[in-house]
Amino acid sequence: MKTSTLKPGLLVSLSTRIRGAVFYQRREIEPEHADGEGRTAKWETERHIQDAKEFDAAVVARSRARSLVVSACCGSSFGLLCPTANESKLTDAIEEARKIADAFNDSADNARVEVYVLVGRIAHDEIEAARAIGAEMRDLLETMQAGIKAADPEVIREAANKARDLEAMLSVEVAGKVSDAIKQARTAAREIVKRVEKAGEVAAGVVSSLAVDKLAAARFAFLDLEEEKAVAPVEVAARGVELEPGPAAQAGSRRLRPLGGRVCLGPQRGGNLLSGHRPWIRHDLAS
Repeated sequence: MKTSTLKPGLLVSLSTRIRGAVFYQRREIEPEHADGEGRTAKWETERHIQDAKEFDAAVVARSRARSLVVSACCGSSFGLLCPTANESKLTDAIEEARKIADAFNDSADNARVEVYVLVGRIAHDEIEAARAIGAEMRDLLETMQAGIKAADPEVIREAANKARDLEAMLSVEVAGKVSDAIKQARTAAREIVKRVEKAGEVAAGVVSSLAVDKLAAARFAFLDLEEEKAVAPVEVAARGVELEPGPAAQAGSRRLRPLGGRVCLGPQRGGNLLSGHRPWIRHDLAS
């Protein structure tokens, strides 16, 4: 896939957690043992919360902090992505999320909310990032197509929403194709609801009448193009050959000189096509 499909952006790794306030105790009920061809074990886990009210407040604080950072990014299967245009928004969101955590921690006795954010920059020509984002977008487009074939509007809409989020990381040209595909998929979902679920038409007939050309065109834009790999020439080593003439021809003939690792048989009139040199050989051996 061409790496120009990407906009410059940021890869955001977000971790939020609650420490303290909750403790877990595990008790083994049945140790691991053979069970036919497999193995089986049993245990139970008990969770204890010291202060339920404080813990609930910690959950709310963590959710608010996380939502702020996520709102400035695009979701993907391999992490949060943030277009360069939203970088200042992301910086403000991270700062505000940490303030929320600090405010809670200052007032809490048992629990602590922690917010950690790592940000890496993605160049517009980052090959692996382009392939990863392209592969996910291609999967979403395929899911939309499959949803249309199955006459399932929920599948179509879910994939369309994810694709819309990821669209912000694409270049203008490719984003336009994706936007057209999303509109076509959503139109198909509305037609399925209207004609199949409400009017009772046969799903197969409705699906066959729906346009999917823009979905196919957008998917084609994300097909991975394998880089051409140069194939190194294979040289077959061969020893030079010298042929001794028979007794009848020894007086007026010469030995054949080696041809640089190649054996030439038959008349050699045109020279070496690869190097442009004439081979050194004489055909004056007695038959």
